[in-house]
Amino acid sequence: MKILFDIGHPAHVHLFKHVIRQLKSLNHQVYVIAKDQLAITALLDNYKIEYTVIAKKETNLIAKVFSYFNVILQTFVFVRKYKIDIGLGVSMSLPLVGKLTSMKTISLDDDDQKQTPIFAFFANMADVVLTPDTLAFEKRNKRHITHPSYHELAYLHPDRFTPDENVLRKLQIKEDERFFILRFNSFTAHHDLNKQGLTYKQKLQLVEILKKRGKVFISTEDIDVNFEKYRLPLEAEEIHSAMYYAMMFVGDSQTMTSEAAVLGTPALKCNSFAGKLSIPNELEEKYGLCYAYQADDFDKMIGQIKVLLDRDNLKEEWSNKRDRMLNERMDLSSFLLQSINIKGGLIFPQ
Repeated sequence: MKILFDIGHPAHVHLFKHVIRQLKSLNHQVYVIAKDQLAITALLDNYKIEYTVIAKKETNLIAKVFSYFNVILQTFVFVRKYKIDIGLGVSMSLPLVGKLTSMKTISLDDDDQKQTPIFAFFANMADVVLTPDTLAFEKRNKRHITHPSYHELAYLHPDRFTPDENVLRKLQIKEDERFFILRFNSFTAHHDLNKQGLTYKQKLQLVEILKKRGKVFISTEDIDVNFEKYRLPLEAEEIHSAMYYAMMFVGDSQTMTSEAAVLGTPALKCNSFAGKLSIPNELEEKYGLCYAYQADDFDKMIGQIKVLLDRDNLKEEWSNKRDRMLNERMDLSSFLLQSINIKGGLIFPQ
């Protein structure tokens, strides 16, 4: 079977990497198309996943629109050329191309469609829409299938991920030394229009508070000169191990907040999406693994950070919360493999 994966974000590399490898080991012909973004291509190269670049990252809204139509055209040509059977992705273009070709499409989505309506409109064109069962209340399409997992558990479930202690040596972290990871986003994606995260002043304040309690490391796409000395000195594929060992994660990134939470690290975020997305809300309200604050509630977040840091055995407490979550969630990679193997028979009835 010929299977295509559409990669538009670094997290998608992690989401699909295990599935890609195992499908190849089962002698399926696997293809990958990717956005020309360094964070994406570097990960693909590191994991030795072959790919074809079909688009570059655009930050201007008009450029994004033109790029979208270009991606559709290139994807259409690719699918016809290689006679793809099934296409998977967290993608707006793949489902549309599926309508124009014989390719069956599987769209993965873990955001509430009312918060990302443009993406959801195109994603719902897929033959099958896969979402966490947290979003079972949503009406997607006739083949809306839910799973008891999160996207992050496709690569951070204990069956798939073992933290590497070597990152502590690279970070020069001594035994029992506290350290924090901060992530600052650029908010240039199409769904980030009119959304905001931490201001520069708030970032400075956050660093000043946390550096008194341990080492601070910052992960960001474009780092400010005043934060350069805090730059996280790791390769992209090593960040999850660092997040696992960190005392706390703080930032304005949706994905990395959820990643830290499922790794059992206290995670706090401050952005315009806070409280509006069902998956992060579940991680916060049901499992107590993270906290979310609107942009104007920054002071409340600072207060919660101080409360958490004054607790004894904070990481042990979060490890227990993580165990509870894992007892109720599954490895998403295994679910995907079961769904699309044997000509997709489990997900596309013959």
